[in-house]
Formats: sequence, C-alpha cells, structure tokens
Amino acid sequence: MEGAIDLRLIITVGGILFSVAGAAAIGKMQIKVILENLADIEKRLRGMDRRIDALDTSTEKQEQRINILAQMSSPENLRRDHMAAAAMQADLSYLKSETVSLRKMHNGIHPPVASERTTK
Repeated sequence: MEGAIDLRLIITVGGILFSVAGAAAIGKMQIKVILENLADIEKRLRGMDRRIDALDTSTEKQEQRINILAQMSSPENLRRDHMAAAAMQADLSYLKSETVSLRKMHNGIHPPVASERTTK
C-alpha cells in the first residue's frame, strides 16, 4: 500500500494544483490591474510634464521681459538718455536764437549783394 497511489493522494495533488492555478489566475489579474494603474499614472505624469514645460517656458519669457525692462530703466541708461535730451534742448534753443537773429538781420528780405549790382 505504500507504493500505490490512493484516492487521498490524488485529492491532495488535485487540491494543490487547483490552489496553484487559482493563485496564478489571481496573480495574473492583479498584474493586469497593476499595469493599468501604472499606465494611468504614466499618462498623468506626462500631462504634468507638459504643463510644467509650458509653465517653465512662460516663466522664462516673463523673466526675459523683466530683464529687458530693468536694463531699459537702469540708472546709467536713464542718465545717458537725459543727457542726450538736455543736449538736444540746448541745441534747439541755440538754433531758435540763430533763426531769430537771421530774420532780424534780413528783415525777411535778403539785401542785394555787391557783385549782383554790377552785373545788372
């Protein structure tokens, strides 16, 4: 009897095989659920990466614009621009006074030139 396969051994082996098959099916189902969750998480991470990239680009653009405005309104640039404007105002005042002087000198009519009198 020791060497023969009895009914109890067959039932035990069948139960073990059934348990292993059930565990494999449950494991396969859990792996499928885990893979679906992983795909969902990956999709969300890719979306977050896109949004972060867009925000980074926007931030860099804003930073560049702020830097340009800061350079434009730097004290050295403002000083240079004000000095140029002051020089232009001084030149304009000088040119106005010269124009007034020339108008007074000619009284609106250019006086005859000596060489023009002899040729006529």
